[in-house]
Order: sequence, then structure tokens, then C-alpha cells
Amino acid sequence: VQLQASGGGLVQAGGSLRLSCAASGRTSSNYIMGWFRQAPGKEREFVAAIRWSGGTYYADSVKDRVTISRDNAKNTVYLQMNSLKPEDTAVYYCAARSGIYYRTEPADFGSWGQGTQVTVSS
Repeated sequence: VQLQASGGGLVQAGGSLRLSCAASGRTSSNYIMGWFRQAPGKEREFVAAIRWSGGTYYADSVKDRVTISRDNAKNTVYLQMNSLKPEDTAVYYCAARSGIYYRTEPADFGSWGQGTQVTVSS
């Protein structure tokens, strides 16, 4: 699976952004799409994941401010982020893993997009 992330940018604190991740290649209904982020000097951390069926799973730190969704006809996953904070500044990566179980470790995802920068100014 090849992944292409987009939608990052510079936004003021309190603002919103919607990230997109387009998947191509050997896609199927038996995979989960996820979003991770990595701030400078920090490890890559899980943000959210979604099954083909639409079931979702969120990191506790963001679950009240982000929504993950997918358009299976377009093979695209979205991450809507609201009430952004400076600490949300990071490179955001989309990822894919086969199977139906949620996982939150980067090593459990076999395919990765190139990342898109999100910068939140105070």
C-alpha cells in the first residue's frame, strides 16, 4: 500500500486543520489506517486509527479534539483536528496495517506516508 499525506500547514492556536491520506496499491477491506505524529526530539506517537468498517480508536490525549474518518470509495482517510494547541505541532504521518485489531505502536504498521507538517502558533 502506498500512502500520500497532505493538508498540513501553519495555524493559530484554537484553529482547525483537516489532513488527508490517499491510499493506492493493494488495498483491501482487511486493513486499518492510522495517524501518528512526531514532534522534534520526541518519539512517534499514535493519534487515531480507523477500520474499513468505520470503527475508530483514539489516543486519550486527542480524542476530544480530533475525528478520523475514511471514504472507502476514494481510498482516503481524513483527520479533522480542532482546537489545536502549540503542543500539537509535529509531522503527522498516515500509516496502514493489515488485520482488524487496533494497535498503537509504529512497529505494528507496515506502510507509511511521507508525513505532513502541522505547526500551531501561540
